Amino acid sequence: MKRLLATLALTLTASSVSAADIITYDTDQSFEDVTFGLENAILDAGLVIDSVSHTGDMLERTKADVGSDVTLYLNADVYSFCSAKISREVMEADPMNIVFCPYDIFIMVRPETPDVTTIGFRTFPDGPMKKVETLLDGIARAAVGLD
Repeated sequence: MKRLLATLALTLTASSVSAADIITYDTDQSFEDVTFGLENAILDAGLVIDSVSHTGDMLERTKADVGSDVTLYLNADVYSFCSAKISREVMEADPMNIVFCPYDIFIMVRPETPDVTTIGFRTFPDGPMKKVETLLDGIARAAVGLD
């Protein structure tokens, strides 16, 4: 019973993501241009976009329903995709790396900086997952013309 409770406690432990856990690039390009660049960069890498979450639209649409009047983003989308080759490599190294798949890159424009579009992604732990981080960095940089 103690073992079960300890496992449950570990399972329920949550962690938050800090700014140090995110890599971002700011550009004066429009949200639409960065979106177009990201879609092309993903496809140019031979990958398929699994989904696009329109996070900004959802938060704006539901803000009154949850008792808020704060507009967090003028635009914000999260692109999810995966690489079969790299995913296999990192999961063969550690099957628990499944938790990181699919991979996400976000694009956002904040109300306080309407002329700045930010693209970014979370960092990954040292070891095999750094290969995924390198992939995402290359895609994000290509999306805004930094490659």
